[in-house]
Amino acid sequence: MAARVTRRDFLNGVAIGAGGILLQGCGGDIDASTKIPLGAPTKFTPPDPADYYPPTLTGMRGSHDGSFEVAHDLAWRGQKPAQYQALDEHYDLVVVGAGMSGLAAAFFYRKKMGPDARILILDNHDDFGGHAKRNEFHQDGRMMLSLGGAQNLESPSSYSEVAGGLMNDIGIDDVFVAAMAVNTPDNMALAGKLDADNGVSLPGPDGHVTISGNWNAAMYGGEGYEKTVRALPISSNEQDILIDYFGGKRDFLDGLSLSEKWDYVNSVSYNRFLLERVGLDENTLPIMNAIIIHLSGFSGWNLTVLEAIGNGASGIKAMGWLGKAAAKVGGVFLESLVEVRMFPDGNASVARLLVQKLIPDVAPDMKGPEDVAVARFDYSALDRDNQGTRLRLNSTVVGVREVDGEHLEVDYVQHGKALRVTAEHSVLACYNNLIPHLCPEMSEPQKEGLSYGVKTPFVYANIQLDNGRAYSKLNATLFQCPYDPFQWVSMAPNLTIGGYEPPRGPDDPMVVFMMHSPMNQTTSQDGSGRDQLRMGRHVIYSTPFASYEQQIREQLQSMLGEHGFDHERDIRAITVNRIPHGYAYPYLALDDPKWEEGQAPHEIGRAQFGRISIANTDSEAIALMDAAFDAAWRAVQEQT
Repeated sequence: MAARVTRRDFLNGVAIGAGGILLQGCGGDIDASTKIPLGAPTKFTPPDPADYYPPTLTGMRGSHDGSFEVAHDLAWRGQKPAQYQALDEHYDLVVVGAGMSGLAAAFFYRKKMGPDARILILDNHDDFGGHAKRNEFHQDGRMMLSLGGAQNLESPSSYSEVAGGLMNDIGIDDVFVAAMAVNTPDNMALAGKLDADNGVSLPGPDGHVTISGNWNAAMYGGEGYEKTVRALPISSNEQDILIDYFGGKRDFLDGLSLSEKWDYVNSVSYNRFLLERVGLDENTLPIMNAIIIHLSGFSGWNLTVLEAIGNGASGIKAMGWLGKAAAKVGGVFLESLVEVRMFPDGNASVARLLVQKLIPDVAPDMKGPEDVAVARFDYSALDRDNQGTRLRLNSTVVGVREVDGEHLEVDYVQHGKALRVTAEHSVLACYNNLIPHLCPEMSEPQKEGLSYGVKTPFVYANIQLDNGRAYSKLNATLFQCPYDPFQWVSMAPNLTIGGYEPPRGPDDPMVVFMMHSPMNQTTSQDGSGRDQLRMGRHVIYSTPFASYEQQIREQLQSMLGEHGFDHERDIRAITVNRIPHGYAYPYLALDDPKWEEGQAPHEIGRAQFGRISIANTDSEAIALMDAAFDAAWRAVQEQT
């Protein structure tokens, strides 16, 4: 099970590696008239500050204060309440976790068992969606959206029958996916337009040196790459090496036989290859790592050469004729197979569609995906006692156990109160590592399986700017910033999807989307990739909002200052989405053995436990939304 480069990883990596492959035309034959016409901007009234509406909250979000303390007391110190107030509530199904897998489990269960099924979904956060959180800003009658977590639909045409069926049920069918492609601007690199202008920005003596054009294409030897590399503020020697490497001007595995090359790329870290075979200086590694650190969650120290290239790193053309042939074949035949589709608030729109299907009263007038981005959600409708499905936020589950083989007791803490409900069945759609603490009666092998993987930490920040004038002068929508705390900086998705109207020009207010990974990129450290993930998680938990705010202000001022930007004047609001438990652990060739079929930790850990089943991306060892759906289906089938 180690070294698992999925088909989707490989297609994306090879297609990118072909040197700036264009993705135009992937969406099917939809007439351009499906694009939303531009009339007068729609005016939005901000939510009443007195209403409970988490998407507009700023400051520290994601794993916010109040969402993790109870779980940490349980997992770290074995502490939980001794007494619980038993509520007069009995459910057919209690789902722990309102992320994609939890919402899908509730959806599948109700679809199979009927609308009269009594379902309770419990989540420790103040908003639903798991990693798929919505960040919403308002200014002068305009609403602006951005990603608070999970970003996009990856190759939805390749989803399983089950996952694809769920997407159809909530309205995201082939026709709508094709319309998403039409309504995605050609300049939106964040939304998968690999031919869009995207740049690189490196600190210089007088602020950042920012280079636009198509930096991704340059990294794979695309047109004009030599000129781009020469503009980088690094030594001429490093530039020479990068030009040879990006352009495939020599075989950096020369002297190895074909079989030796295969062994090498499967057993040596990408960064070690860059240092020892390519000859780059250690200080140049962040330039090579910036793309993979967010696409995979790991730096080049944790991935083999093959894994790194499968996750988007450059280098396929620098391995002799075989690599060049693979890149050429990739460009010709794989172009139409790589699909990235995105809502303006990322997969939060998918979560909203699921919630509205489960609890129609939250948005009774919403039609579906065509207006999901702009529909007003009434959070007070989530947990009413007169409906079949209830979603209860700010509720951290601390115990799930079977009683006399007849039913389950589910204990949780909400706003300091220890409460208990009963259920016939439960699906645990939370973090794998927490489950052994919720169900201490499990066997030791199953607990070990559940505890094996470590999720990838990251931070997504959104910054509301008074206007987009300075940013527009950068001449690209997305930039890699290898040496900065936030390694990716992008315009928030400017997509006319779900009824949303993005900023129409530089005079409009805008949102800047920034991504931070705490993973080590330069010096190799002792310990496994899982150790690195744990250290990164500690960094995120120990960094206060004020520190992130300072980093954001300094980085944007350095990038935009020469274009008239003043962070004290132009920044209206900052939202930092702290996600210590992010992508599911995928297994790494450098660290993990090759288990027999059915014996990998995630497979042992996800075994049905009486009236309890497990559904999350951890249980599939794949950090993709459709894997969450597939896991939810399996769990519901086990319980029904």
